[in-house]
Amino acid sequence: MGCSIRIAGTGSYLPARVVTNDDIADYMDSSDEWIYSHTGIHSRHFAANDEATSDLGAQAAERALEAAGVKADAIGLIVTATSSPDYGVFPSTACIIQEKIGAKNAAAYDLSAACSGFVYSLEMARCWLLAHPGEKALVIGAEVLSRTVDWSDRTVSMLFGDGAGAAVLVSEENGPVASKPLLLGADGSGAAFITLDGGCRQPLSPDPIKETPRQRDIAYMKMQGRAVFNFAVKKLDEIVSGLCAKAGMKPGDLARIYAHQANERILEAVARRMGLPLEKFYMNLETVGNTSGASIPLCLDKAVREGVLKDGDTIALAGFGAGLTWAGALFKWPYL
Repeated sequence: MGCSIRIAGTGSYLPARVVTNDDIADYMDSSDEWIYSHTGIHSRHFAANDEATSDLGAQAAERALEAAGVKADAIGLIVTATSSPDYGVFPSTACIIQEKIGAKNAAAYDLSAACSGFVYSLEMARCWLLAHPGEKALVIGAEVLSRTVDWSDRTVSMLFGDGAGAAVLVSEENGPVASKPLLLGADGSGAAFITLDGGCRQPLSPDPIKETPRQRDIAYMKMQGRAVFNFAVKKLDEIVSGLCAKAGMKPGDLARIYAHQANERILEAVARRMGLPLEKFYMNLETVGNTSGASIPLCLDKAVREGVLKDGDTIALAGFGAGLTWAGALFKWPYL
């Protein structure tokens, strides 16, 4: 017994606007059947014109706080995982969310690890809580990626949706101390596989002195689809199998795997590779799409509310994405 870290509550938010495959098919010379057969996605949610990532994140955060029975001013740390911040560089989206929800006593920062970001953020918050017993932290994954895709590029545009998920973490004295493994990793040699320009290497204006027009293709996400698929299948297997090996168990012993919802075909390939039934992988992407850093917390909150995820379940989280980055955790819910 000792200081333990517990996920005290989860929350999520999906924008009201639902965009079906039929709605976008004409933009990319495609069809609902083709998109679904290649992705497992039928629809996704898009933020309203007056909604930004912080708005989605704040909604999810407030629902997580309510579920946890924790007031916003009791939060000591906010970590927001996002690849689509409100502003290009600063202020951080976490700071904007802090103000929106009234978490006046919280430190706040963003974490950029793409689709691995939520699991990375959980570990940052967990370590902070171990160093600050008695405190509470809020971890958020929030994205508005619908504004970063080129609708003429169907390899990217058909995948992404907007949404946010959140979790409240609390430290408790004399609770069960988790001894299960956690894994974080990166491989910068694959940085070019998924990119979204706009930083100092590829600024939106090619010449910061002259007033040159914005180049159309420089503002959109670019992805090397086949390379990403191959990386994801191999890495997801390695994450889950590696975590289980360290814990002295088999992947089949897990109650459920909550993996990044990139593409159903990726999860099918991983299930075959690992010899697991597809049902072992919790999925929501049919009606949500790929929400990047928001996908895992969206899954967790939905599973909790459905009664699928119960106290005592041994689960694995697995994220993988741009960077290249990957992250995994294996623990007995709700103790990290």
